[in-house]
Amino acid sequence: MTFDVVVDISLRPGISDPEGATIERSCAALGFDGISDVAVGKTVRFTLDAADEAAARAEVEDLCNKFLTNPVIEEAEVRLAPSDSMAAAPAGAA
Repeated sequence: MTFDVVVDISLRPGISDPEGATIERSCAALGFDGISDVAVGKTVRFTLDAADEAAARAEVEDLCNKFLTNPVIEEAEVRLAPSDSMAAAPAGAA
């Protein structure tokens, strides 16, 4: 099976986010009032072939721990769903 994977990576609670703080200050300086608690993260999207959803999730979590995140300061939220290959195929290409 092929899965569409989205990994949202953010800083763990209590870790300083200087980029978020800069954006928050800049918003106020530009007249965008009421913006607070700005946090900056990153999103990684990809497709993955795996036997089933459990195997896909285990592989993505291993990838996050070994490569995509720094587990000391970052955490990852993994979302995955089976790819719909028929929806991506051009009309008449079944």
